[in-house]
Amino acid sequence: MSPLNIEKGSSKHSAYDLRASFSEVEETHTLAVVVDNEPGVLARVIGLFAGRGYNIDSLTVAETDHTGHRSRITIVTTGTPQVIEQIKAQLGRMVPVHEVHDLTVEGAAVERELALFKVAGRGEARVEALRLADVFRANVVDSTLESFVFEITGSTQKVDAFAELMRPLGLVEMARTGIAALARGT
Repeated sequence: MSPLNIEKGSSKHSAYDLRASFSEVEETHTLAVVVDNEPGVLARVIGLFAGRGYNIDSLTVAETDHTGHRSRITIVTTGTPQVIEQIKAQLGRMVPVHEVHDLTVEGAAVERELALFKVAGRGEARVEALRLADVFRANVVDSTLESFVFEITGSTQKVDAFAELMRPLGLVEMARTGIAALARGT
């Protein structure tokens, strides 16, 4: 029997049946991309995602090396392992990109998000909002007679949980930074 043929009832796959070896399970990955800090770079990176139909779940960018004029873009995206590898390869080929790190596969990483929540309420709802903010270690950064603005930092799950608890108490508005992440250790 030729190695490229499949016997009836056999669990062996043909070399032509490549789809059987690829995972169709989508995974979420955090990518850290070091780029030149110059006009249009972020638009080019985002254009790579948009042009190929890839979604960005979270995006943060800031200058991290003032003297070297470099910025770090942290992107959280979801896709099959093959799609993630394709994204990393395409990012790595872009001229203003210096480094691409997949923090999800390179080892342990620390991820945090900052969010601001405006919660309006009176009476018991106001007291409950303050109590929950204390439990979540959220800071009150603004207060009026009708509302609070809370600041919270932590994992995306923590921020999501705080939002869900604030909704029935009068959540009016929220702003989120997106994920900032660094690899642990040296």
